[in-house]
Amino acid sequence: MAPEKISSKGQAWFCTTGLPSDIVIEVGEMSFHLHKFPLMSRSKKLNLLILDQKPLTKRKPSNSKNEIEEEDDDEDEEEEERDELEEEEEIQEVELPRISLPNFPGGPEIFEIAAKFCYGVKIDMTPSNSIPLHCASDYLEMTEEFSAENLLSRTDRFLSQSVFRNLKDSLKALKSCEGEILSIAEQLGLVQRCIDAIASRANSSDLSSLFGWPITEKGSTTSSLRRKTVIRSDTWVDELAGLSLPIYTRVILAMKSKNVTPDLIEGSLISYAKRTIPGLSRSTRHNAPVLVPSEDEQRELLQTVISNLPKEKTSAGLNTAKFLFGLLRTVSILHASESSRNSLEKKIASQLEHATLDDLLIPSYSCLVETLYDVDCVERILRGFLEGLERNGEGNEEQNGEDWVTRRLVLVGKLIDGYLAEIATDSNLRPERFCDLALMLPDQARIVDDGLYRAIDIYLKAHPGITEEDKERVTSVMDYQKLTLEACTHAAQNERLPLRAVVQVLFFEQLQLRRAITRTIFATEEQAESEAEATGEQTREVGTSWRAAVRGNQLLRLDMDSMRSRVQELEKECTTMRKAIERIDKRGEEEGDAKKGSMVAKRFGCKFRTQVCDSQQRTVVAPPRRPRIEQSP
Repeated sequence: MAPEKISSKGQAWFCTTGLPSDIVIEVGEMSFHLHKFPLMSRSKKLNLLILDQKPLTKRKPSNSKNEIEEEDDDEDEEEEERDELEEEEEIQEVELPRISLPNFPGGPEIFEIAAKFCYGVKIDMTPSNSIPLHCASDYLEMTEEFSAENLLSRTDRFLSQSVFRNLKDSLKALKSCEGEILSIAEQLGLVQRCIDAIASRANSSDLSSLFGWPITEKGSTTSSLRRKTVIRSDTWVDELAGLSLPIYTRVILAMKSKNVTPDLIEGSLISYAKRTIPGLSRSTRHNAPVLVPSEDEQRELLQTVISNLPKEKTSAGLNTAKFLFGLLRTVSILHASESSRNSLEKKIASQLEHATLDDLLIPSYSCLVETLYDVDCVERILRGFLEGLERNGEGNEEQNGEDWVTRRLVLVGKLIDGYLAEIATDSNLRPERFCDLALMLPDQARIVDDGLYRAIDIYLKAHPGITEEDKERVTSVMDYQKLTLEACTHAAQNERLPLRAVVQVLFFEQLQLRRAITRTIFATEEQAESEAEATGEQTREVGTSWRAAVRGNQLLRLDMDSMRSRVQELEKECTTMRKAIERIDKRGEEEGDAKKGSMVAKRFGCKFRTQVCDSQQRTVVAPPRRPRIEQSP
């Protein structure tokens, strides 16, 4: 029985077939003016409800209104009104029976599709409406037992043969389960069927389509980077991130039970967290949800994401590390549980080499912490990284053992040196905290100590009031033998360094110069030997070697003279200071003058003896002993 016309007027829906409607179905605020026969032939529930209905009669109100006659009206007017009332016919109309379907699954839109099916109209089933239609057909009892090829079997066949065989369609169907039909869908097992279909087909999905953001690595060409930066708008992860937290958690657990790769699970969690937790990522703040969840809801979201992160290290280390540090900041802001913080720090420690300096700069959100940045958190992460290397690093054959450990250590060493340089300007950072963090790294983590020297120089510049003992402690964390020639030259002229540090820098600077000269001599000799072998002139080889040796000796002599002159300049400055102090002490006759000279002597601390280096012999000549200067207390 195909209808000629289907239309809706306001809150009413009409189906005109040339016959007047004989039943009204109320679904929500919509009234459907339909016919009994099509509905009774397909729906057992409507069949029973219609049979139980009885037609009701109601007098249609006349056009006249209850008039209040006024005593002052004329008699002619009253007669005219009586005539009009007599001329009007009283019309009686049989009111259509009405059936109300409260809490109908899917609302008026789904009932409209079901009604069209009853009339034989071809309906369009999609992944988004298939589950609501299945729930509605179950509600209306549109089964095969009541009518062949009924709606319930049609929707079930569509779900099995079409929706559950495609990952994106399964996600759309699962999304349609949320809301009013969730309880019915759970009872019918549709929610679990969607979840199982998603988990089963997640492994076959493309990893790049899951993340929705580029995965860049060092050494990538410009064309490959451009290709990877294209964000796919039709990724199924967008549908997955739109699920509610309870349903999403069930999906993740099902994916783990199906042994889905950790990369897929972690990528899904990253996208879900960025979409649901506002302000998590600086680059995706414009994608924040319209309805901002409360602080408790955000904390629950955060702890759920952290608890489901895979323990294994994934391939997308660079992007994952940045995301994990964003989670760590959010943990501090929302005051999440301590177990979530510890789990997250362990996860970060396993891939610390992928972090950047900006990631480590975590502000201190607690009033109990004096420093500007959370140094304690970085220490815990670094400690976990070093423990992980000791536990698993050397035995990892896939990463070439010791070479892999050394590469990771060097990367982390550069990162920590940069972090020390950033936090060195904090006036509340105590010297012992600075030294403890610098000494946590083993020696092989730093090929050169130039980065550490820069951090020390910044710290001494930002803390001019620290004692000489603290200066010695800070500079002692540096290995002077690992300074490059440029760093040695700068340190030798650095007035902020202690005198002992400057002397050691000068010594190792000369040592580096000597080594450089030696390497030059050896290179010259090797070049001369190769030339001699090519030409076959042995006499030229001897002459060249002799001239090279002479030049080397001359350079060494110049090197020693330069070092001797620097030491003598320092000794002259110390001698001049000592003489000035003696003149002040001798000239002071009053107690105040004597005390002033004593204070100056203590200020400069000149209690050492002058030594003169002899370039010809390796001996030190001590000057005659001067009488001790009496200082007043």
